[in-house]
Amino acid sequence: MPRASKYRRVLLKLSGEGFAAEDGQPLGAAEVRFFAKEIAAAHKTGVQVAVVVGGGNIVRGGQISRAGIHRAQADSMGMLATVINALALQDALDRVGLDARVQSAIELRGIVEPFDRRRCVHHLDKGCIVILAAGTGNPFFTTDTAAALRAIEIEADALLKATKVDGVYSADPMKDPHAKKFDRLTYMDVLSRRLQVMDLTAISLCMENHLPVVVFNMARPGNIQRVIRGERIGTWVGLSDPEKVGRPPRR
Repeated sequence: MPRASKYRRVLLKLSGEGFAAEDGQPLGAAEVRFFAKEIAAAHKTGVQVAVVVGGGNIVRGGQISRAGIHRAQADSMGMLATVINALALQDALDRVGLDARVQSAIELRGIVEPFDRRRCVHHLDKGCIVILAAGTGNPFFTTDTAAALRAIEIEADALLKATKVDGVYSADPMKDPHAKKFDRLTYMDVLSRRLQVMDLTAISLCMENHLPVVVFNMARPGNIQRVIRGERIGTWVGLSDPEKVGRPPRR
């Protein structure tokens, strides 16, 4: 298959909120179909795509723990919510003609595969889309951290974080009309300014392993393709030298 991608393999992080329907239902068929079509279009460029999904449209562990449920229990509920989103996305990808596999960090025999790094890479090499669910399988870790961890494990060339806005800002652009959008940031910029890119554990993992992060607006059709072609959209986070992009050479 001809490649029109800057990357060989990427990990796409989709927030659970993006799966919610406009009418307030936690899971929207149209929204899931949109994700599937965008991923399919990106896949046609020749890039290998793994996806980590959140579950915030159904359950947020941090929120329900404040209502009195033990945090570890609440996070387990949140991990199960990501599996629901993963299964919905798998079905939508199947319907657009792609072979999609779901791997979960918690065992759900007969429903999804358990996460296995080597098997995941094998699926990707065979042209499958692999959807990674249940976070890290542990409480107290976000799906952003899971995305960073999985991207490093499978030796992805970049972590693509899909959001509702077109990049990283100095403040919430929905609340502050003077918020400044950043085109490029270093990992230390994010950490020292505590910018809302990902949680600190996730960004620290990316920094330690030289994994670049691209934050972009998923709602605009074609944006995944634009990112993987190397177009300058959204906000790029990485080393101070933008030419040194990508993971260290594979062994």
